[in-house]
Amino acid sequence: MPESAALEISGLEAWYGESHVLHGIDLTVREGECVTLLGRNGAGRSTTLKAILGLTDRRAGSVRVRGQETIRLSTHRIARLGLGYCPEERGIYRSLTTQENLTLLPRLGPDGMSVAEVLAMFPNLAERADSGGGRLSGGEQQMLALGRILTTGARILLLDEITEGLAPVIVEALGRAVALLKSRGFTIVLVEQNFHFARHLADRHYVIEHGRVAAEIPAGEVAAREAEVGRLLGV
Repeated sequence: MPESAALEISGLEAWYGESHVLHGIDLTVREGECVTLLGRNGAGRSTTLKAILGLTDRRAGSVRVRGQETIRLSTHRIARLGLGYCPEERGIYRSLTTQENLTLLPRLGPDGMSVAEVLAMFPNLAERADSGGGRLSGGEQQMLALGRILTTGARILLLDEITEGLAPVIVEALGRAVALLKSRGFTIVLVEQNFHFARHLADRHYVIEHGRVAAEIPAGEVAAREAEVGRLLGV
């Protein structure tokens, strides 16, 4: 396994029922890296995150978390290895306040942020600390979903489409948060449709196509391979 790999995924396949979605994903994420999974809708990017966590109906291949094979582990045991998942649907409890939502998840490690630290990172949430989750805007709910996993102490973050459908000012705030987390040594896997958001945050980009890795592009090569990226993403 590559030195200091937080995640090493080899030959990962996944199914929903009889539908075979992933066809042998190979990727590595080193400690402290931010890596993006880019691709068109339906390419298998979100399924890759779910398969890492064992959230698909069936999976095969190898998923190593800091050297430990997890392909046969249950989801709750995988999470306890220090993985935090921010799903596309956010999962905010509408009847609970912002502050109450931030106290729900179990601790996975000793370095979880306090509620006060999360509210300091997202001032919008601090202003809505006593508001019900259902009364928050889409952007505020996304900040809350991200902030909530930071309370767990997870150091490997799987973030699924965190900017989708949000106003530019919120996208900028989320970008600052991801950059801050990376500077603090978090390992981040970012599924993202918005390449312009992702390109300045990531160390490397994997382009997923038809359930396989179609290209791996280091950040330093993005400018030279702009045409290739555009072709693969259909932009």
